Amino acid sequence: MEEILRFAKISFSYDKERIALNDLSVSLYTSEKVAVLGNNGAGKSTFFLCCNGIVKPKSGEIYFKKNKFQWTRKENILLRQAVGLIFQDPDNQIIAGTVEAEISFGPMNLKLDENTVRKQVDDAITNMQLEEMRLRAPHYLSGGEKKRVSIADVLAMNPQLLLLDEPGASLDPANTSLLEKNLDMLTEKGLGLVIATHDVDFAWRWADRILVFHRGEVVADADPETVFSNSSLLNRCGLAQPILYQVGKIFNMNPLPRVIADVRKMSELPRSNK
Repeated sequence: MEEILRFAKISFSYDKERIALNDLSVSLYTSEKVAVLGNNGAGKSTFFLCCNGIVKPKSGEIYFKKNKFQWTRKENILLRQAVGLIFQDPDNQIIAGTVEAEISFGPMNLKLDENTVRKQVDDAITNMQLEEMRLRAPHYLSGGEKKRVSIADVLAMNPQLLLLDEPGASLDPANTSLLEKNLDMLTEKGLGLVIATHDVDFAWRWADRILVFHRGEVVADADPETVFSNSSLLNRCGLAQPILYQVGKIFNMNPLPRVIADVRKMSELPRSNK
């Protein structure tokens, strides 16, 4: 894994009454799956905006690929190319008349040569399984398809880190499952994924690492089992234990099941030993 971002004692407030980030220190890497949990107002969205260079902290330092970030126009361009931000509502991101034109917009603005643009666009379309929609109007696609287009938008910039705000919001189970498979393929190819979510069941089954935000601070940075076994932390932050975590604890399963298939496999073990 390669360190892409490191926050060192970052603080930010929108006004005197609202402290969004408070003395926050955390690092983000390639090839990892990070879930960001916390109630509304905990600081997750502001954290993402700082990661992408949209919001400049009031104090503290950001290190981009181990170098102190200087907030120049050139460095902002490099940061936003390496760290892609995908908003919750894809309609806020989609502007072009066809899927292909939409996904081409970012790399063309980077003034890359035509062959490079074509390759990066084709790769993004393939990774998000959008081949059959290449020439369709994105505004007429389903919610799940639009979400994949918005992710392909950023993938075409060839980033190393993707930040996604509630990517599963408003998606049906089939589209949610497809999206998770697409995202897993990206981490297998070396991308780091950081997903803000309120869905503790998703965080439990998907993440390698969980950041818990509370009142502008990261109050936990650990693997899922460590986070969800900490009852006092969960109570303080208003978080519940995932259903499968609870099932595993009730039936003393070891290891604890992450997905339904794990429960089925474990339930069959005694029968196979008879």
